[in-house]
This record gives sequence, C-alpha cells and structure tokens, in this order.
Amino acid sequence: MVPWKWPKFYTKPMTQVVLVGITCFATVGMYSAISNLGAGGTQNITLSDTANGVLYGLFAVTGLVSGSISNILGPRLTLFIGTLGYALYVGSLWCYQTQGTSWFLIFAGALLGISAALLWSAQGSIMMSYPLEKDKGKAFSVFWAIFQFGALIGALIAFTINERHGGLTAVSTSTYIAFLVVIFVGIASAFLVLPPNHVIRGDGTIVKLEAASKLHEELLSMWAMRKDWRVLALLPMFFASNYFYAYQGAINTARFDSSTRALNAVLEGAGAIVGALIYGFCVLDAKWMKRRTRGYLGLGVVTVIVIAIWSCGLAWQVTFDRAKAKELEQEQKLINYKDADYRSKGPLFFFCERYCLYCYLWLFGEVDFGWADYFGDACYQALAYWIMSALTNDPFKLARFAGIYKAIQSAGGAGSYGMDAVSTPFLNELLASWIMMLASFPLAFLVLRTVKETNYDDEQMVYVDDVQNRVMEEGAQDAEAGSIAKEEDVTVEKKEAT
Repeated sequence: MVPWKWPKFYTKPMTQVVLVGITCFATVGMYSAISNLGAGGTQNITLSDTANGVLYGLFAVTGLVSGSISNILGPRLTLFIGTLGYALYVGSLWCYQTQGTSWFLIFAGALLGISAALLWSAQGSIMMSYPLEKDKGKAFSVFWAIFQFGALIGALIAFTINERHGGLTAVSTSTYIAFLVVIFVGIASAFLVLPPNHVIRGDGTIVKLEAASKLHEELLSMWAMRKDWRVLALLPMFFASNYFYAYQGAINTARFDSSTRALNAVLEGAGAIVGALIYGFCVLDAKWMKRRTRGYLGLGVVTVIVIAIWSCGLAWQVTFDRAKAKELEQEQKLINYKDADYRSKGPLFFFCERYCLYCYLWLFGEVDFGWADYFGDACYQALAYWIMSALTNDPFKLARFAGIYKAIQSAGGAGSYGMDAVSTPFLNELLASWIMMLASFPLAFLVLRTVKETNYDDEQMVYVDDVQNRVMEEGAQDAEAGSIAKEEDVTVEKKEAT
C-alpha cells in the first residue's frame, strides 16, 4: 500500500534526485574538496596514497554485492550507512593532523571503501529508476551538477590557500570542523529520501510496490545476472571510465605549479557542471529523436572526440617524457596561470571536454588537459548511466547495475594509479587509456542496439489510481464483512435470549 501523507511535490522523482544530489554534495563532494587540498590536507602524500589504495580496493570488492545490499536494506538506510564512511575519513584526517595516528587513517579508508560502494549503489538506483524514461538524462545532469558543486568549493578553497600562502599548507582544525559539519548535514539528509514505493512518476506510475527485496531473491538475481551478455559487454566501458585519471593527474603535476593546478581544479569542477547539463539535456534527452537514436548520438559524440583529439594529444605527448618533465621542474619551468600562453587558452579549456584539451595542447602549446577534463568525464559517465537505465526501469536491477559499475570502475582506477606509481612512461599510460576506451565503444554500440523505445510494455507498471481503487475496494469489503458479522452476532444473541 502506498501512503498518501507526503506532499505531491515531495513524491516526484526529480525531487528525490535533487535530495540525493544534496546528500552526495555534502559527503562525497566534501571528500573531493578536501582531497584537492593536497594529500587530504595532511601533506603526507605516501600515507594518503596508501589510504586511497585500500579505499579503492575495498570499494571494488564491496561494489559487487552492494546493489543487493541496497535492495535488501532499502535505498534510504543504505544511503545513510554509505554516508558514515565519509565523516569517519575526514575525522581520521583531522586526527592524523593533531595526533599523528596513521593507522586510523588507513582503517578509515578501508571503511570508506565499503560505505562508498553502498552509497553509490543506492544513488544509482534512485537516479536511474525513479524518473520517467524521457527524463533520465536530465536526472543525471541535475544530480551531477549538484554533486560536483562540492568539488568546486574545495578547489576554490585550495586555490585561495595557494594564493595567500604561496602553496598548500597543512589544513587547520577549523577547516576540518567546517567540512565535518557539512558532512553531518549530508548524513541527516539521507533520511529525506523516499523508498521506491512512495515515489510517483509524472504518468501516475509507482516506481516499485515493494520497498525492499529479500535475501533469496537477491542471490538468485545476482546469479542470473551473469547470463546477461549486455552487462558483460559494458564491463570494458566501466573499467576505462576512470582509468585515465592517474595519467591526467600525473601530467598536471609534472607540467604545472601548485597555484595553476589549483586553478585547473576550479575549472574542472565548473566544467563538470556545464558538461553534465549540456550533455544530459541536449543530447541524451533530446525530444525530437527516438531513444535508441539518442544513445547512438551520445556514443558517437564521445567516440569521434576520442579518436580525433587523443591523436592530437599523442602528437604532443611524444615531445616529452618523465625525465624531461622532471628536468623542467628542476629548472623551475613549470607553467603558471599568469603566463600569457596559459591565459590565452583558459576559456577554451573550460568549454572543451577532457579529450578536446589534447587538440589545444597540440595546436597552441604546452597546456595540460586536466583543465576541464571533468566536462568530458561528465559526458562519459552520463552515457554509461544512461545505457544502464535504458535496459530496465526496475530499481532493484538498476541498484545491482550501479554496484557492478562502481566496482569495475574502482578496479580500473586502482589499476591506473598502480601503473603510474611505478613510473610507467607517460606515453604508455596514454596509449593504455586510449586503447581501452576505443575497445569499449563497439561493445557499448552492441548494447545500444538492444535498447527499446520503452520498457513499460515489458515491465509490469502499477498506477497510483489502481492502488487507490484497490484500497477502497478492500476497505469496502472489510466494512461489508464487518456488518455481516455484526448482524450474525445480533441474530445469535436473539436466539440465545429466546
């Protein structure tokens, strides 16, 4: 039964997407923000890398089952549990800053890896299943814009510290407290999210009658998912989605000074917001095209850019290697944002996406592609989420999809950072990232060929009016049964009296 005590606007899918965005802004966003302060503000890069390595490893493992856990516990409770790890991790950074307890930071990183997998499974289920099919691109855009605003704030803080102190210094206690306050607000906001049986779409359908799944159902569903070739075909795309982050970060560090890297992070955050809004609204949810055509267009946009622009990036990358980059650093020839060469290209890098930056590198000079790489990241992630959401509207299935996506994505991210940690040549990192993306696109195309104009015909949709009518009929039947029973009792009493 669906309760009707909630205001109408509160039960709308987009309201729930906004609430999830706020939760992630205040938790994941603050985590990204403090990461922009250099080793999480600890100034100990080795310790921070160790904690992040443990984090991503457990993230990948937990992600394999986090979707099923979310379905059993429900999205609200799962989201709440998922946020707790972020508070603990920031608290461990603060503890290390004041007490020097390195083991606690690594332990907190491990717990964050587990909780993050839960959070992103619940988030993915809500974002992909609650909206109507025609609004799923918009849902990603709204969520991603809100979520990335947290990273933008952190980048602005880092840039301000750089400008005032000439570099990133250790973060003060007051800064950690401010971050924790925001995170606790995010933890509390998780309870505002409604389960699927309370959410009503614009066409009058209920997202799901059941609020949660059962253990045996999840075990059977997880086992059955291994037979879905579409999920297997998307794994390379999942793996490659964050693989180039390590290369981007390495190039950014090798060629730019600290102030410019902080400014790059500001533009990355802004680019992520702009990219998500443009790609989701104008491409994935374009009203004048059929759904499969929109998917083809989205894939085509990313594919053409990758082929054309990474080729230009290759032409630039062969002009230097790690040794030459180290030599330039020792000669204090790192690029600063105040240089005329940098200023002339800044606006271009804000609007172009991750891969486009390579073109400008080749055409205009030595400018790192990390400036607005999050524009492209938003487009890539939007496409991956959109393809998954086009396969089904079932929140339970999409929670499993989201868990698998984040698990494989985290495994790829861990692998890329491991590759960079052993000083792999920049050229090899570029080629590995590029080839994996190119290899994933034909498989994604095969999955897009199976996308139907709608899944409503194949999936049992329940309308809120039908539920209301059923409740009224059951109430009438109960009332009628009660009156009959009362009449029978009266008759029996009369007979006993005579």
